[in-house]
Amino acid sequence: MSISSSANNDRNSLEARLKIDYLLDIKALEQDDVEDVIDGLGTTPKSLPARYFYDERGSQLFEEICQLPEYYPTRTEAGILQKYATQIIERTKAIELIELGSGSSTKTRFLLDVYRAFNLPLYYTPVDVSGSILRASAENLLTDYPKLKVQGKVATYSQALQQLSTSFLGKRIIIFLGSSIGNFNPTECDRFIEQITTALKPGDYFLLGIDLQKPPAILESAYNDSQEVTAAFNLNMLQHLNNRFQGNFNLDLFKHQAVYNQTEHQIEMYLISQQAQTVTLESLDLTVKLEREERILTEISRKFDLAAMKQYLGDRHLNLIQTYTDPQQWFGLLLCQFSP
Repeated sequence: MSISSSANNDRNSLEARLKIDYLLDIKALEQDDVEDVIDGLGTTPKSLPARYFYDERGSQLFEEICQLPEYYPTRTEAGILQKYATQIIERTKAIELIELGSGSSTKTRFLLDVYRAFNLPLYYTPVDVSGSILRASAENLLTDYPKLKVQGKVATYSQALQQLSTSFLGKRIIIFLGSSIGNFNPTECDRFIEQITTALKPGDYFLLGIDLQKPPAILESAYNDSQEVTAAFNLNMLQHLNNRFQGNFNLDLFKHQAVYNQTEHQIEMYLISQQAQTVTLESLDLTVKLEREERILTEISRKFDLAAMKQYLGDRHLNLIQTYTDPQQWFGLLLCQFSP
């Protein structure tokens, strides 16, 4: 067999184990983007959707943030997952693993390694809004895990969970890592958890990563790093808007600020106008007036109490059966079972 024939066979084998559903309605998504920007900048206090962090440059900066010494969440969660992956798989015995916001699926490999070690079958369903990232990560996984089958969904969480609520391959576990749930306000969180439960059958599992409450100094340091990578990440949102909507934000006239709101138990990230100024987004026909020191909220990151979160999930029929934490109890992985 020639080298080219062998490569084609490998490629065909990989494609046979890969299916990707493209559920995004791009036009509807773009309209939502426009409306969210107009609404967020047209009110007081002003805000912008956190998804505008993630153009190509923003994604690169976030990867750098995850490696910073001050930014503990990524490595702490990865350490917990690595330590307890075998326990999680032995407890759940799921054959269908769904990951919301899968990205590069780096931390998920700790779970996939256990499936491979025990020679267990697995359907992996990564969900992400980036089709290119999802396909690239899926192809890498299929190469490294020969028994794995991937059924990816290029979709919003809501779209994917709605479709998944009508199709079941067997015992299921949905995982939502990175304390991404902390970016939802309480109303959004309620809606999200309701969607999770519609995509589970009795006895299925939900694995949730949450950042835990801790001294404000530790939290604020994580979002105000000494190398100012987080500041660049936050400011890049304005450049993203400039590129997307023909804007004229001058990044030098804004500064980054991250503060811990002790009443709401959440980090709040802001862009602060350093002088009174007027900005236009030409393609939106939008003019924005900003006062000196006026703030634009770009992200919240809620921090959770374990006991309160156990009660919250239990009230929604997601009964906590095991909590996994690091020695400092900075981060938690909550394994819940759906028991309606």
